[in-house]
Amino acid sequence: MYTVLGFLSILFWSTTVAFSRSLTEQLGVFTAATAIYLPSGVLGVAYQMLRGNSPRKMLSLPLPYLLGCGGLFVTYMLALYLAIGLASSRQQTIEVGVINYLWPGLTLLFSIPILKKKARGFLLPGILVAFAGVFLAMTQGTSVSWKGFEQNLSTGFVAYVWALVAAVSWGLYSNLSRRWAGHVESGGVPVFLLASGLLLLILRWVFPEESRWTPGAVLEVLYMSVVASLLAYAFWDIAMRKGNIILVASFSYLTPLLSTAVSCLYLQVVPGWTLWLACALVVGGALICKASIKDRVVAQEI
Repeated sequence: MYTVLGFLSILFWSTTVAFSRSLTEQLGVFTAATAIYLPSGVLGVAYQMLRGNSPRKMLSLPLPYLLGCGGLFVTYMLALYLAIGLASSRQQTIEVGVINYLWPGLTLLFSIPILKKKARGFLLPGILVAFAGVFLAMTQGTSVSWKGFEQNLSTGFVAYVWALVAAVSWGLYSNLSRRWAGHVESGGVPVFLLASGLLLLILRWVFPEESRWTPGAVLEVLYMSVVASLLAYAFWDIAMRKGNIILVASFSYLTPLLSTAVSCLYLQVVPGWTLWLACALVVGGALICKASIKDRVVAQEI
Protein backbone atom coordinates (compact mmCIF):
# COMPACT_ATOMS: atom_id res chain seq x y z
CA MET A 1 0.00 0.00 0.00
CA TYR A 2 2.79 2.45 0.91
CA THR A 3 4.49 1.76 -2.40
CA VAL A 4 1.24 2.41 -4.34
CA LEU A 5 1.03 5.84 -2.72
CA GLY A 6 4.45 6.57 -4.17
CA PHE A 7 3.16 5.62 -7.63
CA LEU A 8 0.20 8.00 -7.26
CA SER A 9 2.44 10.86 -6.22
CA ILE A 10 4.47 10.39 -9.41
CA LEU A 11 1.32 10.54 -11.56
CA PHE A 12 0.22 13.73 -9.82
CA TRP A 13 3.65 15.31 -10.21
CA SER A 14 3.59 14.65 -13.93
CA THR A 15 1.16 17.55 -14.23
CA THR A 16 3.20 19.97 -12.11
CA VAL A 17 5.36 21.60 -14.80
CA ALA A 18 2.42 22.31 -17.11
CA PHE A 19 0.10 23.75 -14.46
CA SER A 20 2.89 25.68 -12.74
CA ARG A 21 3.98 27.38 -15.96
CA SER A 22 0.41 28.36 -16.72
CA LEU A 23 0.03 29.84 -13.25
CA THR A 24 3.35 31.71 -13.23
CA GLU A 25 2.39 33.34 -16.53
CA GLN A 26 -0.87 34.58 -15.02
CA LEU A 27 0.11 35.30 -11.42
CA GLY A 28 3.89 35.60 -11.28
CA VAL A 29 6.43 33.17 -9.83
CA PHE A 30 6.10 33.93 -6.11
CA THR A 31 2.38 34.64 -6.18
CA ALA A 32 1.61 31.36 -7.94
CA ALA A 33 3.83 29.33 -5.62
CA THR A 34 2.43 31.05 -2.52
CA ALA A 35 -1.15 30.47 -3.68
CA ILE A 36 -0.37 26.77 -4.01
CA TYR A 37 1.79 25.91 -1.02
CA LEU A 38 0.42 28.19 1.70
CA PRO A 39 -3.13 26.73 1.48
CA SER A 40 -1.64 23.23 1.17
CA GLY A 41 0.32 23.75 4.36
CA VAL A 42 -2.62 25.22 6.25
CA LEU A 43 -4.92 22.38 5.17
CA GLY A 44 -2.31 19.77 5.98
CA VAL A 45 -1.60 21.12 9.45
CA ALA A 46 -5.35 21.53 10.15
CA TYR A 47 -5.97 17.91 9.12
CA GLN A 48 -3.21 16.68 11.42
CA MET A 49 -4.69 18.69 14.31
CA LEU A 50 -8.13 17.18 13.68
CA ARG A 51 -6.50 13.76 13.98
CA GLY A 52 -5.22 14.74 17.40
CA ASN A 53 -1.69 15.70 16.38
CA SER A 54 -0.92 18.98 18.10
CA PRO A 55 1.61 21.42 16.62
CA ARG A 56 3.95 20.42 19.44
CA LYS A 57 3.71 16.78 18.40
CA MET A 58 4.27 17.63 14.75
CA LEU A 59 7.39 19.54 15.72
CA SER A 60 8.66 16.68 17.92
CA LEU A 61 9.86 14.72 14.91
CA PRO A 62 13.57 13.81 14.83
CA LEU A 63 15.51 17.07 14.66
CA PRO A 64 17.73 16.05 11.71
CA TYR A 65 14.59 15.16 9.73
CA LEU A 66 12.71 18.29 10.75
CA LEU A 67 15.54 20.70 9.96
CA GLY A 68 17.51 18.83 7.31
CA CYS A 69 14.65 17.40 5.27
CA GLY A 70 12.54 20.48 5.94
CA GLY A 71 15.30 22.68 4.54
CA LEU A 72 15.69 20.46 1.47
CA PHE A 73 11.91 20.45 0.93
CA VAL A 74 11.69 24.24 1.01
CA THR A 75 14.75 24.50 -1.24
CA TYR A 76 13.12 22.19 -3.77
CA MET A 77 9.87 24.18 -3.80
CA LEU A 78 11.65 27.48 -4.31
CA ALA A 79 14.11 26.14 -6.90
CA LEU A 80 11.41 24.43 -8.96
CA TYR A 81 9.23 27.51 -9.24
CA LEU A 82 12.15 29.79 -9.99
CA ALA A 83 13.25 27.40 -12.75
CA ILE A 84 9.78 27.23 -14.28
CA GLY A 85 9.03 30.93 -13.91
CA LEU A 86 12.41 32.13 -15.18
CA ALA A 87 12.34 29.96 -18.30
CA SER A 88 12.31 32.28 -21.30
CA SER A 89 9.55 30.37 -23.12
CA ARG A 90 7.15 27.45 -22.78
CA GLN A 91 9.56 25.37 -24.83
CA GLN A 92 12.33 26.09 -22.35
CA THR A 93 9.95 25.28 -19.51
CA ILE A 94 9.72 21.72 -20.81
CA GLU A 95 13.52 21.56 -21.05
CA VAL A 96 13.70 22.73 -17.43
CA GLY A 97 11.26 19.95 -16.55
CA VAL A 98 13.58 17.35 -18.09
CA ILE A 99 16.48 18.62 -15.96
CA ASN A 100 14.33 18.58 -12.82
CA TYR A 101 13.48 14.95 -13.52
CA LEU A 102 17.07 13.91 -13.06
CA TRP A 103 16.01 13.33 -9.46
CA PRO A 104 14.97 9.66 -9.92
CA GLY A 105 18.48 8.75 -11.00
CA LEU A 106 19.99 11.01 -8.34
CA THR A 107 17.78 9.40 -5.69
CA LEU A 108 19.30 6.04 -6.59
CA LEU A 109 22.80 7.51 -6.70
CA PHE A 110 22.47 9.16 -3.29
CA SER A 111 21.06 5.94 -1.77
CA ILE A 112 24.60 4.51 -1.90
CA PRO A 113 26.26 6.85 0.62
CA ILE A 114 23.10 7.68 2.58
CA LEU A 115 21.29 4.31 2.82
CA LYS A 116 24.38 2.15 2.29
CA LYS A 117 23.01 0.58 -0.85
CA LYS A 118 25.46 -1.43 -2.91
CA ALA A 119 26.04 -0.59 -6.57
CA ARG A 120 27.46 -2.47 -9.52
CA GLY A 121 29.94 -0.98 -11.95
CA PHE A 122 27.43 0.39 -14.44
CA LEU A 123 25.98 3.03 -12.12
CA LEU A 124 28.26 5.74 -13.53
CA PRO A 125 27.32 4.95 -17.16
CA GLY A 126 23.66 5.27 -16.13
CA ILE A 127 24.27 8.73 -14.68
CA LEU A 128 26.18 9.75 -17.81
CA VAL A 129 23.33 8.55 -20.06
CA ALA A 130 20.84 10.60 -18.02
CA PHE A 131 22.99 13.72 -18.29
CA ALA A 132 23.34 13.10 -22.02
CA GLY A 133 19.55 13.43 -22.13
CA VAL A 134 19.81 16.76 -20.35
CA PHE A 135 22.43 17.90 -22.86
CA LEU A 136 20.13 16.96 -25.71
CA ALA A 137 17.13 18.70 -24.10
CA MET A 138 19.18 21.88 -23.77
CA THR A 139 19.91 22.02 -27.50
CA GLN A 140 16.25 22.49 -28.44
CA GLY A 141 15.79 25.06 -31.18
CA THR A 142 19.49 24.97 -32.09
CA SER A 143 21.89 22.51 -33.69
CA VAL A 144 22.56 19.37 -31.69
CA SER A 145 26.15 20.28 -30.86
CA TRP A 146 28.24 21.79 -28.12
CA LYS A 147 27.80 25.21 -29.78
CA GLY A 148 24.03 24.72 -29.77
CA PHE A 149 24.20 23.71 -26.12
CA GLU A 150 26.16 26.86 -25.23
CA GLN A 151 23.77 29.03 -27.24
CA ASN A 152 20.71 27.70 -25.44
CA LEU A 153 22.49 27.76 -22.09
CA SER A 154 23.21 31.46 -22.49
CA THR A 155 19.50 32.25 -22.78
CA GLY A 156 18.34 30.17 -19.86
CA PHE A 157 21.34 29.61 -17.59
CA VAL A 158 19.63 30.71 -14.37
CA ALA A 159 16.54 28.59 -15.01
CA TYR A 160 18.66 25.53 -15.82
CA VAL A 161 20.74 25.96 -12.65
CA TRP A 162 17.63 26.21 -10.47
CA ALA A 163 16.23 23.08 -12.12
CA LEU A 164 19.44 21.20 -11.27
CA VAL A 165 19.30 22.50 -7.69
CA ALA A 166 15.73 21.18 -7.48
CA ALA A 167 16.76 17.74 -8.77
CA VAL A 168 19.64 17.43 -6.29
CA SER A 169 17.52 18.68 -3.39
CA TRP A 170 14.74 16.16 -4.01
CA GLY A 171 17.15 13.27 -4.48
CA LEU A 172 18.72 14.07 -1.11
CA TYR A 173 15.35 14.61 0.58
CA SER A 174 14.00 11.27 -0.59
CA ASN A 175 16.90 9.36 0.95
CA LEU A 176 17.40 11.38 4.11
CA SER A 177 13.69 11.19 5.01
CA ARG A 178 14.10 7.39 4.98
CA ARG A 179 17.30 7.51 7.04
CA TRP A 180 16.14 10.01 9.65
CA ALA A 181 12.40 9.28 9.92
CA GLY A 182 11.75 5.81 8.52
CA HIS A 183 10.56 4.66 11.93
CA VAL A 184 8.01 7.40 12.67
CA GLU A 185 4.31 7.08 11.97
CA SER A 186 3.68 10.48 10.38
CA GLY A 187 6.03 12.75 8.48
CA GLY A 188 6.46 16.49 8.44
CA VAL A 189 5.09 17.25 4.98
CA PRO A 190 2.27 19.56 6.22
CA VAL A 191 4.78 21.55 8.25
CA PHE A 192 7.22 21.64 5.32
CA LEU A 193 4.48 22.84 2.96
CA LEU A 194 3.46 25.55 5.42
CA ALA A 195 7.09 26.66 5.84
CA SER A 196 7.46 26.80 2.04
CA GLY A 197 4.27 28.84 1.71
CA LEU A 198 5.34 31.32 4.40
CA LEU A 199 8.77 31.81 2.83
CA LEU A 200 7.21 32.35 -0.58
CA LEU A 201 4.72 34.81 0.93
CA ILE A 202 7.64 36.84 2.28
CA LEU A 203 9.33 36.76 -1.13
CA ARG A 204 6.02 37.81 -2.72
CA TRP A 205 5.93 40.79 -0.39
CA VAL A 206 9.58 41.71 -1.08
CA PHE A 207 9.20 41.27 -4.85
CA PRO A 208 5.67 42.48 -5.80
CA GLU A 209 4.14 40.99 -8.94
CA GLU A 210 1.19 41.80 -11.16
CA SER A 211 -1.37 39.00 -11.14
CA ARG A 212 -4.36 38.23 -13.36
CA TRP A 213 -6.84 36.10 -11.46
CA THR A 214 -9.30 34.23 -13.68
CA PRO A 215 -11.68 31.32 -13.01
CA GLY A 216 -9.21 29.06 -14.81
CA ALA A 217 -6.35 30.22 -12.59
CA VAL A 218 -8.43 29.57 -9.46
CA LEU A 219 -9.18 26.01 -10.61
CA GLU A 220 -5.50 25.42 -11.38
CA VAL A 221 -4.53 26.70 -7.94
CA LEU A 222 -7.07 24.41 -6.25
CA TYR A 223 -5.83 21.38 -8.17
CA MET A 224 -2.19 22.16 -7.48
CA SER A 225 -2.80 22.92 -3.80
CA VAL A 226 -4.82 19.84 -2.91
CA VAL A 227 -3.85 17.12 -5.38
CA ALA A 228 -0.43 17.86 -6.89
CA SER A 229 0.98 19.31 -3.67
CA LEU A 230 -0.65 18.20 -0.41
CA LEU A 231 -1.62 14.68 -1.48
CA ALA A 232 1.34 14.05 -3.76
CA TYR A 233 4.02 15.11 -1.28
CA ALA A 234 2.31 13.36 1.63
CA PHE A 235 2.07 10.16 -0.40
CA TRP A 236 5.73 10.42 -1.46
CA ASP A 237 6.91 11.04 2.10
CA ILE A 238 5.05 7.94 3.31
CA ALA A 239 6.41 5.87 0.44
CA MET A 240 9.98 6.97 1.14
CA ARG A 241 9.68 6.16 4.83
CA LYS A 242 7.58 2.99 4.67
CA GLY A 243 7.45 1.67 1.11
CA ASN A 244 9.89 0.04 -1.28
CA ILE A 245 12.17 3.00 -2.04
CA ILE A 246 13.94 1.27 -4.93
CA LEU A 247 10.67 0.20 -6.61
CA VAL A 248 9.07 3.64 -6.23
CA ALA A 249 12.21 5.45 -7.38
CA SER A 250 12.41 3.07 -10.34
CA PHE A 251 8.80 3.77 -11.37
CA SER A 252 9.59 7.46 -11.15
CA TYR A 253 11.81 7.14 -14.23
CA LEU A 254 8.60 7.39 -16.26
CA THR A 255 8.01 10.89 -14.91
CA PRO A 256 10.01 12.76 -17.59
CA LEU A 257 7.98 11.12 -20.36
CA LEU A 258 4.65 11.62 -18.59
CA SER A 259 5.46 15.21 -17.65
CA THR A 260 6.68 16.09 -21.14
CA ALA A 261 3.57 14.62 -22.76
CA VAL A 262 1.23 16.48 -20.38
CA SER A 263 3.20 19.73 -20.70
CA CYS A 264 3.24 19.64 -24.50
CA LEU A 265 -0.51 19.09 -24.61
CA TYR A 266 -1.44 21.60 -21.90
CA LEU A 267 1.00 24.32 -22.96
CA GLN A 268 0.43 23.67 -26.67
CA VAL A 269 4.09 23.10 -27.48
CA VAL A 270 5.02 20.93 -30.47
CA PRO A 271 7.93 18.71 -29.32
CA GLY A 272 10.78 17.86 -31.65
CA TRP A 273 12.24 14.38 -31.95
CA THR A 274 15.30 15.45 -29.96
CA LEU A 275 13.10 16.27 -26.96
CA TRP A 276 11.62 12.78 -26.93
CA LEU A 277 15.09 11.30 -27.34
CA ALA A 278 16.27 13.43 -24.42
CA CYS A 279 13.45 12.07 -22.26
CA ALA A 280 14.29 8.52 -23.36
CA LEU A 281 17.93 9.03 -22.35
CA VAL A 282 16.93 10.37 -18.92
CA VAL A 283 14.61 7.38 -18.48
CA GLY A 284 17.25 4.97 -19.77
CA GLY A 285 19.84 6.42 -17.43
CA ALA A 286 17.51 5.95 -14.47
CA LEU A 287 16.85 2.37 -15.54
CA ILE A 288 20.55 1.61 -15.72
CA CYS A 289 21.03 3.18 -12.29
CA LYS A 290 18.19 1.08 -10.92
CA ALA A 291 19.68 -2.10 -12.35
CA SER A 292 23.03 -1.27 -10.79
CA ILE A 293 21.66 -0.86 -7.25
CA LYS A 294 21.40 -3.91 -5.04
CA ASP A 295 18.23 -3.58 -2.97
CA ARG A 296 19.82 -4.32 0.34
CA VAL A 297 19.87 -2.04 3.36
CA VAL A 298 22.43 -2.27 6.11
CA ALA A 299 20.65 -2.90 9.41
CA GLN A 300 22.12 0.08 11.24
CA GLU A 301 21.26 2.63 8.57
CA ILE A 302 18.03 3.83 10.18
